[in-house]
Amino acid sequence: MLKQTKLLFFIFSIFLINIFAEEQMYGTNPNLPTIVIITTGGTIAEKTDPKTNASIPAKGTDFVKSVPKLLDIANVKVIEFANIDSSQMTPQIWSKLSKTVDNALKDRKIMGAIITHGTDTMAEGSYFLDLTLKTDKPVVFTGAMRNASSPFSDGPFNLLNAVYQVISKDAKNFGVTVTLNSYINSSRDVVKKNTTNPQTFTSGEKGYLGYIFEGNVYRINDRLYIQKFPIPKKLPKIYIFQDFAGAGPEIIRYMADIGADAIVIESLGAGNVNAAVFEGIEYALKKGIIIINTSVVAHGFVFPIYGDKGGGETLKKAGVIFSRFLRADKARLLAMLAIPYVNGDLSKLQEVFDLP
Repeated sequence: MLKQTKLLFFIFSIFLINIFAEEQMYGTNPNLPTIVIITTGGTIAEKTDPKTNASIPAKGTDFVKSVPKLLDIANVKVIEFANIDSSQMTPQIWSKLSKTVDNALKDRKIMGAIITHGTDTMAEGSYFLDLTLKTDKPVVFTGAMRNASSPFSDGPFNLLNAVYQVISKDAKNFGVTVTLNSYINSSRDVVKKNTTNPQTFTSGEKGYLGYIFEGNVYRINDRLYIQKFPIPKKLPKIYIFQDFAGAGPEIIRYMADIGADAIVIESLGAGNVNAAVFEGIEYALKKGIIIINTSVVAHGFVFPIYGDKGGGETLKKAGVIFSRFLRADKARLLAMLAIPYVNGDLSKLQEVFDLP
């Protein structure tokens, strides 16, 4: 009965997200390219409530109308997929979004897609779509750090640049990108680094893919790796444990006992945990739970180096998968798709995580 209730709640939640979905067409100039903007909510689609001074959702198409130059460069189809804060996003919603984008881009007249999304989970959502989309047309995630009521709102500028990117011949084969404040980031490498500053997204050691200035895209780097996976009927249940000085095995044991299919460990340094945490990992491994090791350190590779109890080499010998470069949030998403795909072959799963 409990399982049925959860299933009904999930179906009802997905229904609520799409019940107000609308499609509108702006511009019919036959000499201009056509793009699709799929709105999901976030700060770019919010205004300040004059009574509470808090940001609240506005109509998803309002910000499109706030960029009049938009229709000078492209015809725009708008699909209102959702209107929620991105802290409320889930992999299940992104699965549905991925299918919506693929379906929209089957139209030969549409050059590419722009997804407006909240910045809190944009790095994760864009990467999930990069892993699951079937289309090879350009797909750009963009958003805003300041809502539409701000005199310095960055949403219209970011949206316009996203359109320039989609229609540019110099921005092909980037995969799904996160493009804000003129910088083009690979969805695989991008991270949000500042809570309020418009220059919040960076790509760390990998660097930006490109830069947009006055409607022109300047290519800096190429996308090196392409990984694609089908969306499984049921996504595995995967938790994240962040290690810290003095941590014990209790939380990992709890995760194992409540039915985790895998646990991502944010270990210390290049991939090490203490002896107590290692005991928790051994407990989970004995229950057949996949353990994926990454690091709390922002940059650098994760290597099996140390041989003490909890050291990286010890973890490897115990059967732990090493996420060489992806950090926990994206390692979790990759695992959700890769674990069903490899069907129990852990050597293949390690290969999936070996890409730098």
